[in-house]
Amino acid sequence: MAMTEHARGEADPVQVVADVGNSRIKLAVVTAAARGLPRIEQRHDLESHSFACDELEGWLMTAAPADVMVSIASVYDAAAARLEAAVAGVSATRHRPVHQRRVRFADLPIVVDLAEPERVGIDRLAAAAAACQLKVASRGCVVIDCGTAASVDVVSADGRFLGGAILPGPALMARSLADGTSLLPEVAALGEAATPAMPGRATNEAIAAGIGFGIRGGVARLVAEARRSVGEDAEVFLTGGWRAAVHGELVGAVELPDLVLAGIALAAVRPAAG
Repeated sequence: MAMTEHARGEADPVQVVADVGNSRIKLAVVTAAARGLPRIEQRHDLESHSFACDELEGWLMTAAPADVMVSIASVYDAAAARLEAAVAGVSATRHRPVHQRRVRFADLPIVVDLAEPERVGIDRLAAAAAACQLKVASRGCVVIDCGTAASVDVVSADGRFLGGAILPGPALMARSLADGTSLLPEVAALGEAATPAMPGRATNEAIAAGIGFGIRGGVARLVAEARRSVGEDAEVFLTGGWRAAVHGELVGAVELPDLVLAGIALAAVRPAAG
């Protein structure tokens, strides 16, 4: 009888996931769990616009010293291409098996009930797929991702992704004001949890108030509209870097910092779609 790989002592590759966003590339080692979402471990971030290949190589050598499979989900193609080239470089220079794959919508365990599912951001779908594993089976849910852009997405009670809304995040709003006007400065740190002053008694404070309360009110209103479409008892899941700024507006929201990575991990621990 032929020996299996496991009988010869060869282990499955370590699963690494990469969420390539507009600002950051989020990396993690993931392992399947008996119930619920895969475990997220060894988190590390790179800058999307410019990262050192040596930094990626060093992290991979420490976090995943054995054979590796890197599952990449991206909304920023140029950064994803640089990451893929860097991963290939690690495999070539270190003479170790470092495989990679792109995660597509069909790889995720969620039905995308839209005319063009391939045009939906994979980060939105990954977060929704992860939320589906956590929500009460009889309820829909609303998934909020507070990134460079904010998305507020709707999942039906039977687990279908129904679409949602996208709006600019605080940093993008501030940059738009600075770029589109001659006198207004770009204000930093607008995604913090602290409530801005109102009235703002200086230009910076006025911008912080407009963006801070605008983003809070905008997200809260979108969640209310989403619940009208999918059920008032819909659960709310919140993720992303400036989620603390809106958490206080969303009573009962479940805060999960790595929801997108968890969704990508669902694809990583199951066979790739054909």
